[in-house]
Amino acid sequence: MDGLTPAGATVITRREGDLCYLQLHRPDADNAINDAMLADCGAVLHDCTAWARVVVVEGLPHVFCPGADLHEAGRSRPDRQSATRNAEALYGLWLLLKRGPFISIAHVRGKVSAGGVGFVAACDLVLCADDATFSLPELLFGLMPACVLPFLIDRVGSARAHAMTLLTQAVAAPQAVAWGLADASAADSANLLRMHLLRLRLLPRDAIARYKRYAASLDGGVEAGRGKAVAANAELFSDPATHDKLARYAATGQFPWEVV
Repeated sequence: MDGLTPAGATVITRREGDLCYLQLHRPDADNAINDAMLADCGAVLHDCTAWARVVVVEGLPHVFCPGADLHEAGRSRPDRQSATRNAEALYGLWLLLKRGPFISIAHVRGKVSAGGVGFVAACDLVLCADDATFSLPELLFGLMPACVLPFLIDRVGSARAHAMTLLTQAVAAPQAVAWGLADASAADSANLLRMHLLRLRLLPRDAIARYKRYAASLDGGVEAGRGKAVAANAELFSDPATHDKLARYAATGQFPWEVV
């Protein structure tokens, strides 16, 4: 992973000593999540458990991650089994970001929505550009952010997670910082990240791992919610009516209420 090397078709990794940069990289799909991205991210993060002190998750300059790839999802109707498998993979990936023996940082530029918010909420620290926005549009399509919510509630509390889910509107960077969804923002988010890394890389790796094990023992909320979240997500994404709404939106840009 030394240098700038593709770790797979959907991510790019760069290693600098005990620091790993993991860039979500599907520019042709605006960084939408698909099975390949889940597999690539999982492989990188599992490797990082052996050596990394800090893992920085990044997107593209204009978009961090918009959630599931609706174009791919619209091509075939997943059965309950495959939908469950996908939800398990996604939840497991976010758990690794949250519980792994490294400091995970989400560096957010541009838009992040739906499942992309799950990546953000799962990270230990969130640094964003001043023009970043965060949204949960799932209810517009009859869905809900089932897998995102346990992580989001853990980060911002149930009331704010509830509001984000119901309002379905974008939260700007200043509001995200005020709510605790992001820890800091700056016009030059790359410089903001560099400043934080200078201090974070001084922390002993064994102390980071010990602290994160201890922190996990104090709450366990995201572990407790896993079964319900995966089941709810699988039920929704295997529903034919929901599939048709997503496929129509991916193909035409029409929201469900715009269809006569």
